Formats: sequence, structure tokens, C-alpha cells
Amino acid sequence: MSGSRKAIWAVIGAVVVVSTIAGAGGMAMSLYANHRQKAQVQEAANANATPKSDLAGFAVGSLAALTTPAQPIPAPEYAFRDRTGTAVRFSAFHGKVVVVNLWAMWCAPCKAEMPTLQALAKAYAANEDLVVLPINVDATPEAAAEARRFLDDHAPLPFYSDVKFQLPFEFPGKGAMPQTILLDREGRIRAVKTGEADWSGPEARALIDALLAEGPKPEQPSA
Repeated sequence: MSGSRKAIWAVIGAVVVVSTIAGAGGMAMSLYANHRQKAQVQEAANANATPKSDLAGFAVGSLAALTTPAQPIPAPEYAFRDRTGTAVRFSAFHGKVVVVNLWAMWCAPCKAEMPTLQALAKAYAANEDLVVLPINVDATPEAAAEARRFLDDHAPLPFYSDVKFQLPFEFPGKGAMPQTILLDREGRIRAVKTGEADWSGPEARALIDALLAEGPKPEQPSA
């Protein structure tokens, strides 16, 4: 066979191989797309089947991924620290609606949404029944110091910390960052949002106003 014919057959062979690979790749992509579509349908079905509270209607806009458990559970009695290093528990905020935000300096979405939490705190500054409670989970002294400076630029947000990085796993988000949890006046978990959100937007304010409107739990008469 002449050199030119060999070259022609080599080109034809390469085209066949590439076409075969492309066909296999296309089939794999198609199978993956079908599998993912079925998984998404199943996820949606599972989400719809999960019982939700009457707060589920607030899961819209930037809060579309908000979860609202039908059976509220108490916040964990886990001790974190305030700026002075004093141990604090969520029970210290009973009687108030609390927006708990778990964040870290290494978490870009955490820092991106912090101005919206700052705006939220400013908007409700006159309402003593609402507490915006960011809790930093950076583990090193250097990162914690940087986090304090970062929050100083986002007044009036207070600085709290959990250097053990345990709190994100104590809540339903199970380690997700950022993770924002809304506690009612009884210290119960009523809504959870993992990932960045606009906490100064109308959706967030409507949700918070609904929790504030529930009012304090009536005192039981003494025996």
C-alpha cells in the first residue's frame, strides 16, 4: 500500500474512533441527564411529602430553599462564647425571636450576605424582641481576630464565636455554611436556610414579622 493510501486510511480510522468516543460520551451525558432529572423529580416529591409548618409559605425569592419543620424542636443547649469569652446558650434569649447566623471568614457566601444581616439588625434596632445573632466558627486565633474586625465594620452586629466548629452540626443543616436558623420566642427551631440569602429583603422581613406576631407564650397560672 502506498504512503498516501496509508495516510488516508489512518485519517479514516481516527475519524471512526473519534465518532465512536463522541457517541459513547453523548450517550453517557444523556444517561447522566436522565438520571439527574429523575433524581430532581424524586427530591421534589420528597420535599413535598415532608410535613411543613405554616411558615412554609415564606419560602420564596432568596428564601426559596427555606425549610420549616412541622414539629419545632428546641435549639441545642450548646455553649458558645461572646466577645469577652463568656459562655452563652440559646436559652439566654428565650422570649425573643432570634436570627442565628453561622459563618466563617473562609466562607465567601457568609461574608457576602453579612451586609444584609447588618441591614436587618438596623431595621429592627428599635424592636427589642428581635435578636440578630451571628456566630463565627473560625478555629484559629488569627482568623477569629480577623472575624471580629470584620463584624466591627458591620455594626450593630455583635460578635459571638464557636471555635470548635460544632454548632453547624448541631442544627438541621448538618455542617452547611452559611447556615441561618430562626428561633421563636420559646427557643425552638422554626426555619432553617442553608446557603446565602438576602436577610434584608421583603421575604425575610415577612417571615420575621410572622414570628414576632406570634407574641410571647402566655404565663401559666400558679397552682
